[in-house]
Amino acid sequence: MNPRANNISLSFPERAERILNLIAIVAAIGGAILFLIEYGFHLSGVRAHLFHLLVYIICWFLVAQFFTKFVFASVKKKSLAVNQKDFFLISGFLVTLFLLRTDLLPFDLEKIFVYKVFILLFLGMRASYLNRIFLLFPLSPALTVVTTFVLIIAVGTGLLLLPVATVSGKTTKILDAVFTATSATCVTGLIVVDTGSHFSRFGQIIILLLIQIGGLGLMTFTSFFALLSGEFGVRDRIILREIMRYENLSRIGYLILYILVLTFIFEALGAVLLYLQFLPEAFSSSQALYSAIFHSISAFCNAGFSLNADSFVSYRGNIGINFTMIALIISGGLGFLVIVNLLKMCYSRIKHKRKEPFLLHTKLVLITTLVLLGVGTFLFYLGEMNGSLKNLPFGEKIMASFFQSVTARTAGFNTLKIGSLTTFASFLLMILMFIGASPGSTGGGIKTSTFATLIVTIKSMIQGKDEVEAFKRTIPRTYIYQAICVVTLALSWISISTLILSFTENFSFLDVFFEVFSAFGTVGFSRGITAQLTNWGKIIIIITMLAGRIGPLTLALAIAGKKAVKLYEYPEEGVVIG
Repeated sequence: MNPRANNISLSFPERAERILNLIAIVAAIGGAILFLIEYGFHLSGVRAHLFHLLVYIICWFLVAQFFTKFVFASVKKKSLAVNQKDFFLISGFLVTLFLLRTDLLPFDLEKIFVYKVFILLFLGMRASYLNRIFLLFPLSPALTVVTTFVLIIAVGTGLLLLPVATVSGKTTKILDAVFTATSATCVTGLIVVDTGSHFSRFGQIIILLLIQIGGLGLMTFTSFFALLSGEFGVRDRIILREIMRYENLSRIGYLILYILVLTFIFEALGAVLLYLQFLPEAFSSSQALYSAIFHSISAFCNAGFSLNADSFVSYRGNIGINFTMIALIISGGLGFLVIVNLLKMCYSRIKHKRKEPFLLHTKLVLITTLVLLGVGTFLFYLGEMNGSLKNLPFGEKIMASFFQSVTARTAGFNTLKIGSLTTFASFLLMILMFIGASPGSTGGGIKTSTFATLIVTIKSMIQGKDEVEAFKRTIPRTYIYQAICVVTLALSWISISTLILSFTENFSFLDVFFEVFSAFGTVGFSRGITAQLTNWGKIIIIITMLAGRIGPLTLALAIAGKKAVKLYEYPEEGVVIG
């Protein structure tokens, strides 16, 4: 149906209501920007008073537009039902002002706070409208992913540039703000300025929000609000199915709920456990709690950002902190599809006494993860036993080796100084960073399932089989082609980025190569060169982090546009391979 024709068929009150809704959203966004500027630039005096006046006007416009829609609505009961949330919000706002015994005109601190909260809540209730904005444009799922990440990075950069985002006496350069916003959104952890000492509490919270949104994806959050408001349509489901690679279209809404609930549970449990460990050494309980929440979210999202200048080197011997972080990193890196499948299996076995299918994807991810953790720990210990592990007790040697093996697969925290590692251990970490976490997780890399698919493909070819088989299942050729494409594109990107950085930077090849692998794998490990990169070097790493988080295949599909329709077929002819 033609949208324009549909709009013409609307009655005047309906068209007016749509226009008022749009103006209200724009006004609320303007109000939010106003007090961000006021707070971010420490405005006071006449300027602050002017901003308060504008906020006051916006608030009463939002109230007026609600009553205007109600008065001119042809069916009052229907209008009230549709705008029920607005009714309760505005009622609460008016009651609060009445309780403050205000005459609605002076701008004292309490009323200004109420006005600002009202605007934020009004805007928050319309978070689902972001989905509608994306749906207005004919974007492919791949291009939608790229667009959302670029949008988050742009907003994050603007917020990190505010004076209030840095500690007193420090400023953030534009390129450094872009780098930090990209690293946080792409859950990488590479930093050009120290997070704990350069950024204020406000700046650190912005980084934490970027990590959370970037780790789960903006579309996941907007779709959650769309679900709550009952505005989650078929096109939303189709786009999310493509983004999340989830086959069951009818269950995609439940998957979003599972993702957000599981994320909250894991991060909350992690924060509690870390709080108990941090508390004895913290200056205050509030500092311990804040640090616990920050590191729990950063660990589960595999971000690698730390408030400690040395990451977790000072906690190398603390068993509780090490294994809490390890559990969070592994949980976030397994992928929500795997976790949901495992939970369903447990629930079906206990509740219904029947077996839920153990998906091939889950098997490949779990086996690959266990093998990589085991082999990675052993080889790291072997490579560093006479190096950085030499003077440590045996228990700490094993724990440090295991920690580095876990965190190398996209988390980026470290209990050993990465710059002092041997060439053997550094190259081992590069391999682990390249493989990365699992699809549908908060991590990067080519993904464990891609690596496993290549291994079983090679095995099947060696055995002379025409089909690729694993656990009595045949993997479709489309997935084989995708795996080969992902690895080829990833290696190509890493090679080109390394070549460029070798020209622009004055560091050893190992340091540059390691940095590129870390950026592409969204890990955050560095041999100490990140802050010393030239502007061109930072730009290359920024683009590499974005490509690694989005995925090379998704990025290629976004650039290529629509899939080509095959209208013909050429005759087959063989070529010599190997």
